[in-house]
Amino acid sequence: MKIALNLKVLLGCLCIFGSAFFFYLATVIIKWAKIKGLNIDPALFVFARFLLGFIAVLILMALKKKKIKVKKKRYLIGRTIANCVAVYCFFKGVDLTSVGQANILNMTYPLFIAIFSWMFLKEQRDAIAIVVVIIAFAGVWMILAPGKMNFNINSLWALASGVSAAIAMMYLNLSRQVHDTETTLFFLFGLGSLLIYTVFFNHIHMPQFLDLKYLFFCSASAIVGQFLITIGFKYVTAIEGGIISSTRILLAAVLGPVVAMDPVLSASGWAGAFLIFSGNIFLTLRKAKKQN
Repeated sequence: MKIALNLKVLLGCLCIFGSAFFFYLATVIIKWAKIKGLNIDPALFVFARFLLGFIAVLILMALKKKKIKVKKKRYLIGRTIANCVAVYCFFKGVDLTSVGQANILNMTYPLFIAIFSWMFLKEQRDAIAIVVVIIAFAGVWMILAPGKMNFNINSLWALASGVSAAIAMMYLNLSRQVHDTETTLFFLFGLGSLLIYTVFFNHIHMPQFLDLKYLFFCSASAIVGQFLITIGFKYVTAIEGGIISSTRILLAAVLGPVVAMDPVLSASGWAGAFLIFSGNIFLTLRKAKKQN
């Protein structure tokens, strides 16, 4: 019995680590397309991701004979809008900067969740957590301006994805209290596709075959990551899941120069990545301790 339980925990950990890898791989594919000389707008990558996700959810709902059950529409809409902004800003950051920098800055969302909780939820105010956030933001600056006191303004796209991802996660937390997985994903991918198409209508077009290949593999990687993280959190605690998810920071720092032609992180860049990674782990552990 204990061996079976340990195997389930191991499976959960592997799934969450796999999700971090596939989320990272999706951004690497965007960079590969650019290296190949393809001019694919980030909005088209986002649209393809949401549309393919919507098709996958529809197929799963049909197989499981599931129906959507909407209870609090504002949570679903808020989650969808914030997630659309987060994914677009993230992909834009990858397109204009580097895969490593964009992934590391995207993973600042736990820091922003702590800030928003302090601002809007009095009962969750935690002075120690805010001190940790301030220290971690020294790491953000080291990533924005590695080795020098200026930065590429395009890096703010990835940082903006961290801000909007934090809002999306807070809406998701509220939504999951009253909605099942299928309903949440149905709105996320379905309404998300519609919003992206409406806002970026001039950038959405039928791609050429080679473009289509990169769009498909980028979208498929992100969707595999989404399903793996959903499976993983079934078998591990929020503490274990949060810590393993943060390994995407280390994946980006280590693999970027190897697979995405990123510049090697400087000493200050590595220090910044470590501070953000450590801050995420501390906040995950502290939140879990307070809940217990």
